[in-house]
Amino acid sequence: METNKLLSPLRRAINDYNMIEPDDRIAVGVSGGKDSLALLTLLAAFQKYFDIPFRLLAVTIDMGFAEGVFDPVAQYCRQLGVEYSQVKTDIAQIIFDVRKEKNPCSLCAKMRRGALNSEIVSRGFNKLALGHHRDDVVETFLLSLFYEGRLNTFQPVSYMSRSQVTLIRPMIYIPERDLIGYAKNLPVVKNPCPANHHTEREHMKLLLKELSKDNPGLEEKFANAIMHPERYNLWTKPKN
Repeated sequence: METNKLLSPLRRAINDYNMIEPDDRIAVGVSGGKDSLALLTLLAAFQKYFDIPFRLLAVTIDMGFAEGVFDPVAQYCRQLGVEYSQVKTDIAQIIFDVRKEKNPCSLCAKMRRGALNSEIVSRGFNKLALGHHRDDVVETFLLSLFYEGRLNTFQPVSYMSRSQVTLIRPMIYIPERDLIGYAKNLPVVKNPCPANHHTEREHMKLLLKELSKDNPGLEEKFANAIMHPERYNLWTKPKN
């Protein structure tokens, strides 16, 4: 998968939801996984010819699993010409050694987001870009339906009043299968979390995959039901 092919749906999402404005200072949350590295790469390429100027910063929250695991990410950011910040924390120790959480994902996400927001605010950045893709939109919808009993998923753009940071998700139109191929040439860091692949989200991913065997294109149909402006949908594009 070439960068130019992924830039088209990225640009469309940015334009549809007014994600980037002149002189925005955008921090990209970079976990070292395929999605966040793909987003960083695409935004760096997009920045070069986009007619609106904006600044990029890559931020990694180091949870403290092992030393030096993000060195390849730091080197890649230098190659891209993107400023890089690595925030060291003891989140892993708190969750797994001190609290011994049986279901750590929710607390971990809150702690990582808190550390991420603090770093962004301290550096004067006003937007946070996360690497959620089209499959994430659908899986979050199913998680809400199965575990909360409501029709809901995350928004393309949302304002966090406490930190005064706007969260954007430029890859919402890109299916995960395209990112898997694209990330083969990126310095992806292996996820060291012991809860990896043992989450409710992973269960939804497997369920959707199983349902799709007898219903080809099911994931795309779910996405259209959420996003398509001419159907009963959960998103409303802002008026220009």
